[in-house]
Amino acid sequence: MPSPYRAIFAAPGTVGFSAAGLIGRLPISMVGVGILTMISEITGRYAMASALTGTLALAAAFIGPQVSRLVDQYGQRRVLRPATLICVASVAVLLASAANGWPDWTLFVCAAVAGCVPSVGSMVRARWTVIYRDSPRELHTAYSFESVVDEVCFIFGPIIAIGLSTTWFPEAGPLIAALCLLVGVWLLTAQRSTEPEPHPREEHGDRTSALRSPGLQVLTATFVATGAIFGSIDVSTLAFAEEQGHKSAASFVLAIWAFGSCLAGVVFGLLHLKGKSERRWVLGVCAMAVSMIPLLLAGNLPFLAVALFVSGLAIAPTMITTMALIEAHVPRAKLTEGMTWISTGLAVGVAVGSSVTGLVIDASGARSGYVVSISSGVAAAAVAFAGYRRLTRPAQGEEPATDGDGDSRARQHGDRVA
Repeated sequence: MPSPYRAIFAAPGTVGFSAAGLIGRLPISMVGVGILTMISEITGRYAMASALTGTLALAAAFIGPQVSRLVDQYGQRRVLRPATLICVASVAVLLASAANGWPDWTLFVCAAVAGCVPSVGSMVRARWTVIYRDSPRELHTAYSFESVVDEVCFIFGPIIAIGLSTTWFPEAGPLIAALCLLVGVWLLTAQRSTEPEPHPREEHGDRTSALRSPGLQVLTATFVATGAIFGSIDVSTLAFAEEQGHKSAASFVLAIWAFGSCLAGVVFGLLHLKGKSERRWVLGVCAMAVSMIPLLLAGNLPFLAVALFVSGLAIAPTMITTMALIEAHVPRAKLTEGMTWISTGLAVGVAVGSSVTGLVIDASGARSGYVVSISSGVAAAAVAFAGYRRLTRPAQGEEPATDGDGDSRARQHGDRVA
């Protein structure tokens, strides 16, 4: 039986834009930790480094959806290239500021401007949606593949960034990340045949944000809490490994967590489950919440690694199902923006979760940091349950990209968006 993953790449152009997306997505996991490592190597000021990476994350959370909204209106090539140039130039000035000891405010200004970094993952998923909109099984597999690519980036990205900045020169990590972004976006936007058609405002007559969708509001709010899980686990694991006397092992333990998600994503992509996507999504969020409990019981790094691996098994399937639900609740003309709001929710959650966890750890020790992870999981599950009815209601207004199970509603009601 042929592999479903091999089948999705039979369509022309899919290998090219997927490879470009991999290159362009590496900076997501490299820039923040690269800047953190750079500042700590140059100045030794961890508080300053954390504040700088937090500024970058929050700026990206605010600006990212606006960039994606422009992409939906004017097309990927016209928007992504100038946005990427602004981002790369800002990172370059930030590196020069750090290397030459310029005033701290210059670092924060550059980090804020660099927040216009495009959501490359959303751009790639939008291309898959155009190709397999009427083929739900292939689209499910494509989303699964992209979730695996995300996890691969988060496994290797931090290792590459930290390694470059500690063994070559402090600015090497964020520098290489910026170059990957530039190359990846240029290669992606050079492939015009698979680029989604833009939807100018005058064409669909709606100037409102995709976030007006009640379903997308539920998904985004849930992923703010989910981002807090991710941020708290990163900080808690680093502190726990340091308490155990093996701080360098933290990256390996976190890589095992990402590997669990990667493995689950691969398997999930091979399955073609029936039933409501909304129900699977709520179960996935609840599974993430429950899987936080063993982390608080970990007494050593091997136990923690096993607990994180099991926890990671719920991440990718939940993310994949989330993308299917976005298509069900967001008009086709706003699909890229809708996908980016999920990344925004995660970014805000990571920033808040890591900050709160740092305060808890300073007050009560590393293991107490996982209380924030459990609390965030409970919050995510609570929002998911509270918003379940919104997700099961039909989307209002413009034609959504697909229904909750991936079937094209355009086949039933006609295509109202060109």
